[in-house]
Amino acid sequence: MLGKELDMKMQKLPDNLKNQVFDYVDFLLNKYQTEKTPVVRNKFKFDWEGELSNIEEKFTSVELQEKASGWR
Repeated sequence: MLGKELDMKMQKLPDNLKNQVFDYVDFLLNKYQTEKTPVVRNKFKFDWEGELSNIEEKFTSVELQEKASGWR
C-alpha cells in the first residue's frame, strides 16, 4: 500500500524534485545498507623493485630520505 501512495505523490512532483527524491533514496539505501560489499584487497606487489637503481649514483639513501620527508 505504501508503494502505491508513494508513487502517486511522486507523480505530482516536478522533475527536479523527483531527482532530489531519487538522490535521497539512494543516500538512505547507502547509509542503512545492512550487507556491506566486502572490500577486496590486493596483495602488495614488489614489481617496482629495482626501478630506482639508475639514480643510485645521483643520491645517497640519506639524501633520498630527506627529500621524501620534504614531500610529506
